[in-house]
Amino acid sequence: MELQAVEVGPQGTQATARVLVIDDSNTIRRSAEIFLKQGGYEVALAEDGFDALAKLGDFRPDLVFCDILMPRLDGYQTCAIIKRNPQFAAVPVIMLSSKDGLFDKARGRMVGSQDYLTKPFTKDQLLQAVRQHRP
Repeated sequence: MELQAVEVGPQGTQATARVLVIDDSNTIRRSAEIFLKQGGYEVALAEDGFDALAKLGDFRPDLVFCDILMPRLDGYQTCAIIKRNPQFAAVPVIMLSSKDGLFDKARGRMVGSQDYLTKPFTKDQLLQAVRQHRP
């Protein structure tokens, strides 16, 4: 049996989702963690693709934010690996990047990402992305 913390939203709705944030920047990870926890979400952090893949099975996220430019395993590779795993193929992946280029967005879609968020992001942008893509 899986235990899940449930936080009740303003209208009595359940607002809990598990969100995995993958970014090699400690500042971005911590900002995302603060914003998401303020939004009532359960958060796990990973500093690169390998770290994320190690945490994926235990945390079982409902949504993943994944930086594109990371050492060892970049965001495109990480997203592709997540999407190839039948257990996690349906989990929405939102790419994070400081670049807002058409090519980057298209490449993200090719590996299975649902959306693209440009850094730096605001609390509202991050929470809106979760609300929009949460299964």
